[in-house]
Amino acid sequence: MRKRTPFCLLALPGLAAVLAVGGPVDAAVLKATLIAPADDPRMERTRLERAYLGHPGGPAAEGLQLAVEEARFELEAAGAEVALASVPAASGDAARAAAVAAEKNGASVIVTDLPAEWTLAVADAVKLPVLNVGDASDRLREQDCRARLFHLIPSERMRSDALAQTLVSHKWSKVLLLMGASAPDAVRAATAQASIKRYGLQLVGSKPFKLSADPRERDLANPLLLTAGSTYDAVWVVDSDGEFARALPYRTVLSRPVVGDGGLVALAWHVQFERYGAPQVSRRFAKAAKRPMTAHDWAAWMAGKTLTAAAVAAPAGPSAAWAQVIAKSAIDGSKGTALSFRAWDGQLRQPMLLTDGQGVVSQAPAEGVLHPRDVLDTLGADSLEKRCPNAR
Repeated sequence: MRKRTPFCLLALPGLAAVLAVGGPVDAAVLKATLIAPADDPRMERTRLERAYLGHPGGPAAEGLQLAVEEARFELEAAGAEVALASVPAASGDAARAAAVAAEKNGASVIVTDLPAEWTLAVADAVKLPVLNVGDASDRLREQDCRARLFHLIPSERMRSDALAQTLVSHKWSKVLLLMGASAPDAVRAATAQASIKRYGLQLVGSKPFKLSADPRERDLANPLLLTAGSTYDAVWVVDSDGEFARALPYRTVLSRPVVGDGGLVALAWHVQFERYGAPQVSRRFAKAAKRPMTAHDWAAWMAGKTLTAAAVAAPAGPSAAWAQVIAKSAIDGSKGTALSFRAWDGQLRQPMLLTDGQGVVSQAPAEGVLHPRDVLDTLGADSLEKRCPNAR
């Protein structure tokens, strides 16, 4: 019997790292390249120490590596192998160049943990399937979707729909919306309002907040002033930065729950999820990465599971064959049901977890929510909405 390829990281010219896990030397190899930002501001020490809910806790490579390592014996049995390279990119142009180089070097799949514009640059530069694990922008699933672009991380629409369903299930029908002053917050606030309308909630008010060192703008971040003058059942806060939202619960004029980016948050994963084998997944990740598993880590882990499923299937033919296999994959994400990609926007349909940071309070879709085909499609854009012009 030939010696199994060891689990290791090797330096290669032009590549940050390589992970090779699989069977014999002559095994069928699926080569994949992870492209992530160089000097990623999300990975700054102070941001990681704050550990805002919904924000990354570390590099996506750690989740990918864990998934491929866990599939070692399955890959060996199938005579398959996954080789993962990681490349940093300092700009959208650099990300595009890295993707082109990876395709020339025989990569079959690209994994991206990049901003939306960079992700589109990668998807447009290659003919390979691209797995997005880092950007939740709805535009990537809607007007800027691509036929070979798949999304492991939930969209903003999925998160906001999960929150809206939760509010409906508790009969918290009157919502006060507080939103940050940044451009991303404006887009996300519009998504929240769409979900509020979709599930029949009442928007009683919408107010901007602003964190500022200018004493003249102090009132713009005062929770008592922002939440006065309205009658509401819940306060929905949109804060991409996270600092204002974290301090909002228990500081509103009325004693009401806070949801959105503070208080109760909808996430793909939380370490306190205690069903369907989730604790074992979180413990394996914590042992390997020396930190708690976040929702972004789960998305990267699911990308690794998608790669191993494709490697085991070992499609023959051009790169389009890999995209077809990924599109048809049903993957276990330790959420109680097989997860699959939507044909109309490439999004991985999945349950969402509602958490206050201490534990998982509930799941979405909420009990009683119905759908004619798949209840998971009540989270995010449904097929009849036809928002993706490049649907498969």
